[in-house]
Amino acid sequence: MIRNTLRIAILAASLCAFAPLAQAQMKVGIVDMNRVFTEYYKTKDAEQKLNEQRAAAKKEFDERVESLKSRMEEINKINAEIEKPELSNDAKEEKLKVREEKVNEARNLDREVNEFKGTRERQLQEQFVRMRKDIIDDIMKVVNKQVSDSGYDLVLDKSGMSIGQVPVVVYSREDMDFSSKIIEILNKEAPKVKPTSAQ
Repeated sequence: MIRNTLRIAILAASLCAFAPLAQAQMKVGIVDMNRVFTEYYKTKDAEQKLNEQRAAAKKEFDERVESLKSRMEEINKINAEIEKPELSNDAKEEKLKVREEKVNEARNLDREVNEFKGTRERQLQEQFVRMRKDIIDDIMKVVNKQVSDSGYDLVLDKSGMSIGQVPVVVYSREDMDFSSKIIEILNKEAPKVKPTSAQ
C-alpha cells in the first residue's frame, strides 16, 4: 500500500517536472475566425449579392400582393353593386357569376403569394448556406497552410463561445494572434477598386 502510494507520488512529481518543458515546446496560435470571415472580400461580395436577390424577391412579392389587393377591391365593388335594390334579377345573377370568378382568382393569387414567399425564402437560405460553406472552406485552406508553414501544435478560435456562453479563449497574447496574416493572404486576390474621378 505504502509502495503504491510512493510510486504514484514519484509519477506525479515526474509529470509536474516535465509539464513546463512540454508547454515550452508547444507552439500555440490564435485566430479570430469571426473577424477573418467578416473582413474577407468574398464575404462582402456574397452579402451584396444576397441583398440584391432579397430586394428583387421582395419587389416581386410586393407586386403579387398588390395584384391580390386589386382583386379584393374588385370583389368589394361587385358586392356593393349586388346590394343595390334597383338591380334587376338578371343583372344580379350576372354580377354573382363575375364575383365568383374574381373570388377564385383571388384564392389562387393568395396561394401563389404564400408559395412564392416560402419558396424564395428557402432558396435564399440555401444559397446563403452554400456561400458560407465555400467561404469557410477558402479560409480553412489558408489557416491550415499557415499552421503547417509556421509549425503550430494548437490553434484556437478566440471568437468561439462555450456552451455556457463564455469565451473559449479567455486570454491570449497579441503576438499569438495571426488573424491579420490570414486576412492579408485571403484578400490578395481581391479585385482592385477603381478610384472615382473627382468632377
